[in-house]
Amino acid sequence: MRIVFLGPPGAGKGTQAQRLKDYLGIPHLSTGEMLRDAGDAGTSLGREADRYMQAGQLVPDAVVVGVVVDRLGEKDCARGCLFDGFPRTVPQAEALDAMLAGKKMPLDLVLALDVPQEKLVDRLLSRGRADDQQDTIEERFRQYNALTEPLLDYYRGRGILRMIDGEGTPDEVFSRVRAVVDAAAQ
Repeated sequence: MRIVFLGPPGAGKGTQAQRLKDYLGIPHLSTGEMLRDAGDAGTSLGREADRYMQAGQLVPDAVVVGVVVDRLGEKDCARGCLFDGFPRTVPQAEALDAMLAGKKMPLDLVLALDVPQEKLVDRLLSRGRADDQQDTIEERFRQYNALTEPLLDYYRGRGILRMIDGEGTPDEVFSRVRAVVDAAAQ
C-alpha cells in the first residue's frame, strides 16, 4: 500500500507513522530525511536541495518530487510506502499523483489525524521543547492551515481520504488507524 499520512503539529503523526510502518512492513518516507540523504549522497538533486536548505529556504516542489521519485525506485518501496511530510501542498500532491500514475503505482489511502487545535496547542506547550513556544506554535498552525489543509479537500475529492480521531492514548489512536488501513486493504 502507498499511504500519505497527514496531521497538524502535535497530532501524534510521527508516533502513529512509526507504528504503521512496523505494522505494514513498508518504508517510512520522510521528505526531510530523503532530502538530507540525497544531499549526503551527492546526487545532483541532493546537491540542489542542499543549497536551498543551507540557505534556510524551502526546497522547490520540482526538487522534492525528484528526490521522492528517486527514492520510490529503490527495492524496499516495491510493496508500498508511507509518505510523511509529503505532499505538503496541492501542487505537490498533483505532482505525486502524476508520478505514481506514470509508474502504475497509485496512492491507496490518505490518513489524516483529527485533533482540535486547542488540545494540540496545550499538548505542544506541555512538551517543553525550545521550539514549542506560543508564537512559534501559532505560526506552525498558520502554515499548516494555509498550505496543508487544502490537501484534505483534494484527497476527499479523490475518495481516498480517511479522517481518524487523534484523541486518546497512542494505543487507542493506532487501533483506529489499523482498522481503517485493514478495511482499505480488503
